[in-house]
Amino acid sequence: MAAGRHDSESRKSRESESHIDDEDIEEEEEEPSFSDPEDFVDDVTDEELLHDVLKKKPKPSDSVDSVIIVDCIPQVGKDRLEKLKNVIKKLFSKFGSVVNTFYPVDEEGTTRGYMFLEFSSPQNAHEAVKMTNGYKLDKTHIFKVNHFSDFEKYVNIPEEWVPPEPKDYEDLGNLRNWLMNKECYDQFSVIYGEGEKTAIFLNTPEPTKVEERARWTETYVRWSPQGTYLATFHQRGIALWGGPDFRRIMKFGHQGVQLIDFSPCERYLVTFSPLQDSQEDPQAIIIWDILSGVKKRGFHCESRSTWPIFKWNHNGDYFARIGEDTISIYETPSFGLKDKKSLKIPAVRDFTWSPTDNILAFWVPEQSNTPARVTLVEIPSRKELCVRNLFNVADCRMHWQKSGDHLCVKVDRYKAKKVENKDQVKYSGIYYNFELFRIREKQIPVDKVEEKEQVLAFAWEPVGNKFAYIHGEAPRISVTFYKIHPNGGKVELFKTLEKKAANHLFWSPNGQFIVLAGLRSMNGVLEFVDTQDMTVMNQTEHFMATDVEWDPTGRYVVSAVSWWGHKVDNGYWLWNFQGVPQHRQPLEKFCQLQWRPRPPSLLDESKVKEIRKNFKTWAQKFEMEDSTRKQTASKDLLDKRRTLMEAFREYRSRKEREFGEQKKIRLDLRSGVDTDELHNQEDNFTEETIEFLVNVEEKIVEE
Repeated sequence: MAAGRHDSESRKSRESESHIDDEDIEEEEEEPSFSDPEDFVDDVTDEELLHDVLKKKPKPSDSVDSVIIVDCIPQVGKDRLEKLKNVIKKLFSKFGSVVNTFYPVDEEGTTRGYMFLEFSSPQNAHEAVKMTNGYKLDKTHIFKVNHFSDFEKYVNIPEEWVPPEPKDYEDLGNLRNWLMNKECYDQFSVIYGEGEKTAIFLNTPEPTKVEERARWTETYVRWSPQGTYLATFHQRGIALWGGPDFRRIMKFGHQGVQLIDFSPCERYLVTFSPLQDSQEDPQAIIIWDILSGVKKRGFHCESRSTWPIFKWNHNGDYFARIGEDTISIYETPSFGLKDKKSLKIPAVRDFTWSPTDNILAFWVPEQSNTPARVTLVEIPSRKELCVRNLFNVADCRMHWQKSGDHLCVKVDRYKAKKVENKDQVKYSGIYYNFELFRIREKQIPVDKVEEKEQVLAFAWEPVGNKFAYIHGEAPRISVTFYKIHPNGGKVELFKTLEKKAANHLFWSPNGQFIVLAGLRSMNGVLEFVDTQDMTVMNQTEHFMATDVEWDPTGRYVVSAVSWWGHKVDNGYWLWNFQGVPQHRQPLEKFCQLQWRPRPPSLLDESKVKEIRKNFKTWAQKFEMEDSTRKQTASKDLLDKRRTLMEAFREYRSRKEREFGEQKKIRLDLRSGVDTDELHNQEDNFTEETIEFLVNVEEKIVEE
């Protein structure tokens, strides 16, 4: 009590001192009031303020949605029940933490053929249903797995079916209208102005601007594989554009998206963002349906070292990713794991799909006494078509020919090794092998080409039977061409071009022609080669070029200096396939140029052969059209010049009339002196002769 009285007296004393101090100082301004007025209505919802917290708030349905029912399990007695529980637990614990299990039994203690599992989250339960429904435990037991909430949903289905209301059809126009161009001019996209402007051009003799928009994309653009869509990047996601006026076709919300990939069939879009992901709801990688805009499935991203993480087969039926000792193959449109299991491949390093067939190629490095190997597997049967063992392997790179006829595996191999002790092995260097798989031939024979010098680049002829690679070190860099004879013929050295300034190879999409390019550090040296007879058609240079791009037809090629690579001399140059310059376009802070792809031709192989056979007949027709077009262009140019001259003459006559009308004003200003007459007198003009050097010629006179 004494302590309480003491505290009360101290408080009164402080209040008294405070009151005295307030009287001694000048009256201060009133403190601002942070209270809401009486009629204030708070329209900010909890979802806006606490979105991340409320997202994790438990819902009443979570407990029910976390429960699944597994039917068609074995009916066992008490003596075998524990073993069954272990099998079930081992299978379903892969999809998340199992909180509770319940096995209904009859009067004798025998299981009734179904059981209940409760997971820690609805997401884990959903994954378990998706991956284990139809799982084959043995010959007589195939699981039927459902959500517990599905029973209530199916019970409450109304007796009468009510058809859904159809959505209004939205005409998007002809998404392939650019293919209707009579002259077959291709389109290409250009980003310039430090990314501020994006334009679409038509590849006419003088490129014609089709569309231009400011801040159309925030980073870069990308065409879909067949050219139907143009994808633009934004902080909130991806937008697809197309049609005659490039209207927006679809948008996909994925915050912070950085990378995208299309399926070859253009039905699906894959987006990657490092900003959004969660254990329960994978959102780092999302696969979307392009036509509907619906999210088909999300995935976690364990590794960001390579893109694309998912690799598609040639027609979009399958896509696969590499994991630790596994290759997981998924199928569309279910987006589930093929056959409910992955390919188990210990220490698998890399894989790739054939561009034309359902063949998967992968390689595995050496392990203890087991050699490295390259394996070809047919999907979906998973049958091994070919296995190639390799020794002393440092690294492998797989290159498919575009037509799918050949696969080249570039093998970096160690030279003779020297064992100093059990824990240390040294090698004397590295040499290179090209393992060439003949995919179309029986049992897939393999040829080998050896190269002792360092290999800088490799490229197949897209349509044909040749390949080329760059090897050596500056200044002794060479480009070697090999030819593979069809029907079991040998691999033959075709030609070696020595002392070349090249670090990249760019084949024409139709084969035969190739550009040897020395980009960036090699100052943009370009060499155009016809590989039919190995004729060098032109040697030129686009100083500091960073990129080279062939058009889809193989008629034109572009070299460019990107602002992303160099800060000066930005722009692009257009060449024909022989290396003759067609157009040079400097652009301030030019960033990117991409040709619009074309879909595969609708003509069959026999029709293509017929056209090539009668090419001279078609060539005459096209030459006549080109001549007519040039004459039309000349006529248009003359008409344009005539219009400009008439406009100039009209302007001059109008100014002469104004000059005459203002003569009285000039006389008044100059005290009656007519300066016009003085200027017309010859004595007031001084004639001057100006000489300048035009050229200098030297002639040797023989005595």
